[in-house]
Amino acid sequence: MTALTALGITLATFGFMEFWAWFMHKFVQHGPLWFLHRSHHVRHPHPVERNDLFFLIYGGISAALVITGEDGARWWFWVGVGIAAYGTVYFFVHDVLIHGRLRFWKKSQNTYLRALNMAHKTHHKTTGRDGSAEFGLLWVSPKYLQLAKKQLRNRRDKIQSA
Repeated sequence: MTALTALGITLATFGFMEFWAWFMHKFVQHGPLWFLHRSHHVRHPHPVERNDLFFLIYGGISAALVITGEDGARWWFWVGVGIAAYGTVYFFVHDVLIHGRLRFWKKSQNTYLRALNMAHKTHHKTTGRDGSAEFGLLWVSPKYLQLAKKQLRNRRDKIQSA
């Protein structure tokens, strides 16, 4: 397999995972698997929640594809790499940046990351299974990007006028 093919499969899988995560979140986690995902929508003192089982499921799938992919000789090895890459980004964006489960990343002044955070906060306004919005991770509705730009502009104007 050529390096270009491997890269293409990895990037295509990474991109597909954003759609897959949105679909699973909206229709499965807020549907039949709500009993697992609910722990993510309520405040609790525990460092681990039932919702973390989804990480183990996708990590297991990724690991199985990589292990059986003959060190990159099979196409599914690169699918496993794409899933792992998405999972890594998901962990840092969702768990570290947005939810602060590891406190080494402070609030960002980046417009895109602030917009992601706003969209996720909108999702968490409801603690029940129904009524949530914004189910994706990396794709952000333009309205949140505009709002984040406006907030940062207002903050800069306030600092400059002080």
